[in-house]
Amino acid sequence: MLLLDTHTFIWLASDRDRLSGKVIQMISDDPAGLFISSITALELGLLSKAGKIDTFGSVEDFLFKNLRLFGIHEIPIDLEIALASTQLPPIHRDPFDRIMIATAQKHKMAVLTKDRVIPAYPNVKAIWE
Repeated sequence: MLLLDTHTFIWLASDRDRLSGKVIQMISDDPAGLFISSITALELGLLSKAGKIDTFGSVEDFLFKNLRLFGIHEIPIDLEIALASTQLPPIHRDPFDRIMIATAQKHKMAVLTKDRVIPAYPNVKAIWE
């Protein structure tokens, strides 16, 4: 099971050249095991509204089209994940990443991310290179 960071999801959907060869291989090897946290929808919406990403139309269309296209499943943020994110060491200030890290820990998932801070957390395997 692989948890895609928001940038990984965006690049998979619109700019695959930015993905590492290892990430592309892992996605190819486990197409049924791809997941995003529901926090990704919030982050996508905020990034689009701020003009930092182009979703080539509505954020909703971009999100749902690519979830279907790549067979990606959503993991909702439940109370356990939300609370666990507040108990993480203060390594990362980004609340989106903290939710993703808590999700990966709860479900024992590897995170496909270029973020170099995430591997500093206990019980999280981050994969990029």
